[in-house]
Amino acid sequence: MQRLESLDVFRGLTIAGMILVSTPGTWEAVYPQLEHALWNGWTLADLVFPFLLFAMGAAVPFALARRRGTQSLPHHVLRRAAILFALGLVLNAIETPPPLSLASLATFRIPGVLQRIALVYLVVSWLTERTSARTQVAVAFGALVGYWAVIVLTPVPGCAAPVLSGECNIGSFVDRSIFGRHMLYPAWDPEGLLSTVPAVATALGGVFAGDWLRQRAARRRTAVLFAAGVLCTMVALAWNRVFPINKNLWTSSFALLTAGFAAQLLAVCHWVLDLHGWRLWSRPFVAFGRNPLAGYFLSVGTDSVLTRWAVWIGSEHTALKAFVYRSAFAAWLTGRGRCCSAETASLAYALAYVALWALVLGEMHRRRLYIGI
Repeated sequence: MQRLESLDVFRGLTIAGMILVSTPGTWEAVYPQLEHALWNGWTLADLVFPFLLFAMGAAVPFALARRRGTQSLPHHVLRRAAILFALGLVLNAIETPPPLSLASLATFRIPGVLQRIALVYLVVSWLTERTSARTQVAVAFGALVGYWAVIVLTPVPGCAAPVLSGECNIGSFVDRSIFGRHMLYPAWDPEGLLSTVPAVATALGGVFAGDWLRQRAARRRTAVLFAAGVLCTMVALAWNRVFPINKNLWTSSFALLTAGFAAQLLAVCHWVLDLHGWRLWSRPFVAFGRNPLAGYFLSVGTDSVLTRWAVWIGSEHTALKAFVYRSAFAAWLTGRGRCCSAETASLAYALAYVALWALVLGEMHRRRLYIGI
């Protein structure tokens, strides 16, 4: 089956964006749009994870079509989901302040980004393989509306009424009951179990987009996909009035908004790359898109190591990342008489880090070294 370069580039843009927002030079100086919204509302940083789920969903029709009819398909799906979940736990371990001990294991985080991707992939693959498109639309609609109803109507023990806070919503209560202290925060986790339900709808939006691009006439599919994305964003903004856009709770309005934006961006990539062949600018993003797991796992894992790897610089004991940022970016850009703010220096470090991984993944792409599971 012909590979869509637009999908590779869309996924590559997402991975590059995820690295950019995850690895600033310092978290004390970050431009507001590159930080997650504190609670309600959204920033550019909040689009990255749902775009990744949308891209995963868009790739599912292509991936399963290559294996359809083989006995290995169910085993492949289960194996891939299990490995993704395990790699997420490994990342959590890397990000846990050393040393790992019985005390740290008592609060070791179980949910995470790769863990959510694993669960969503498992559900979406089953739906794609076993159900019709009409059923999938019904599931997506039911997930969004049902989650809304459950969150706003279900009483939470210990709270006067269910509200959209970290503690007093049924999703957080479920997570506390299942995970106990094994969450990012004591009372809730942004990658909790119940909020994975609307995340499935986000990925199903990608499935619909992937199916559409795979089956329909070229020019029509681009225009219709873009229009569908615009419609989703309009509905989400209207829904925001009664069910606020909120990434931490992955509210239905947030799921719909981000799926709409993702559909628009994918349509633009398809128009530029697959229809008009304007590819020169896209080469680094193809490398990210062909090796998304390597790009995410290795970059985030390396950043965690650099953040905690303390070295002696003269008489100072400091983290290697902090030293590189201060000496190579902050000192040159923000010192006396320099041009830039601390936020610019922090962004410059993040851009340099993205460029470093673009070189690594570009070389892997040149050698056709792809890390898949």
